[in-house]
Amino acid sequence: MDCSVCTTMPLILRPPRNTICGACYEGARSILNMMNKIESDKTMDSPNASPASPSHNSCKSLSTFKRWYAQQLDQMNEHKHQAAFLESFVDAFRAQIHTDITVTPGNHGSPIPSHKAVLATRSEVFKNMLDSDECKAAPTNNITIPELNCEELESLLEFLYRGSLGPEKLEQHVFALSLAADKYGIAYLQKQCEQYMLNSLSISNALDVLEIADTCSNQKLKDTTMKFLVENIQEIVLSLQYEAFVHRSPHLTVQLSRESLKVANNIK
Repeated sequence: MDCSVCTTMPLILRPPRNTICGACYEGARSILNMMNKIESDKTMDSPNASPASPSHNSCKSLSTFKRWYAQQLDQMNEHKHQAAFLESFVDAFRAQIHTDITVTPGNHGSPIPSHKAVLATRSEVFKNMLDSDECKAAPTNNITIPELNCEELESLLEFLYRGSLGPEKLEQHVFALSLAADKYGIAYLQKQCEQYMLNSLSISNALDVLEIADTCSNQKLKDTTMKFLVENIQEIVLSLQYEAFVHRSPHLTVQLSRESLKVANNIK
């Protein structure tokens, strides 16, 4: 069948031959569905959104896609400009411009100059530590993060200033950062660590992830990891990490054993 979209000579096609092939039809439907879903998600994320809102249920035509796509590109460029603008915080951190506090890692590592305002706005715990009133002593100009070594602390501070972390640093320090995010109430970092651990779950790291999820009371991460471990229980039990895990986390070993028995015996 001649297709008025993917043919090399669309201008010669006239009714009743101005049809489109199945592949182009499905492609057009996919574009419209994607466009409507993105618009729908934006509408529902709005504080005043209503499930019955016309803008949520309306379906756009393919002729509006070009304009819509241009708008998306404009928004992407705007986000790039915003990100570049916020990089000034990172520059201030790296150049130690007007720093007013130092943050010290554990094991007597070297203090890292930082900014109280950044720490306070990123973490409610840090904010409380830095606040002063009549009922508490004035805050010092140093905070110690005993759980983190120097590299881990640098990664934590970089995330607080930038709002993101390179994949290599996240991979290297995800467990330590997850624990720090839980202790100091940095919800966005918690979410980033959780997503990374879910996406990278494997035989070699699943036991560690289970311990992190249990310590941080992250039920979603714990349930997903427990299911993965049960599905791969034979490899897990025979792995080198399992014996150390048993000694380190006996209560999780009991939970894993029970879940494995339930699945093996089809018990709900």
